[in-house]
Amino acid sequence: MKTFTPKPADLTHDWYVVDATDVVLGRLATQVADLLRGKNKPTYAPHADSGNFVIVINADKIALTGNKMGKELYSHSGRPGGLRRDSYAELLEKKPERIIKAAVKGMLPKNKLAKVQLDRLRVFRGAEHPHTAQQPQVFEIAQISQQAK
Repeated sequence: MKTFTPKPADLTHDWYVVDATDVVLGRLATQVADLLRGKNKPTYAPHADSGNFVIVINADKIALTGNKMGKELYSHSGRPGGLRRDSYAELLEKKPERIIKAAVKGMLPKNKLAKVQLDRLRVFRGAEHPHTAQQPQVFEIAQISQQAK
């Protein structure tokens, strides 16, 4: 059996919109990472860039489970003394986009293709987004947080 390799003409980049209201962070990140990599397409190949554009709306209404409000998100600028730490509770109020981007980044492969795929992720705090001209399809995540019920 020969390995399937998609041709450049086979690679399409669709647009999806995901509503993050009452969705657990980890469940949202896995679904978004799969869409960014293009794993929902029959022409998926791990080495080819067949990923989609993903718009996440209502990022400030995401559900954090466990003791994440007491934990911190670390990032480093690459410069000496550039370690930055922010608590999840503080980030949920000020920059909830950073929480989702960091979770999705951790679920992408650690290679050059991951940066290209992560650049296709658009995260917005509210329900409005400026990408209506691209006519994104709605991607539904059925499992919501148990605390939200």
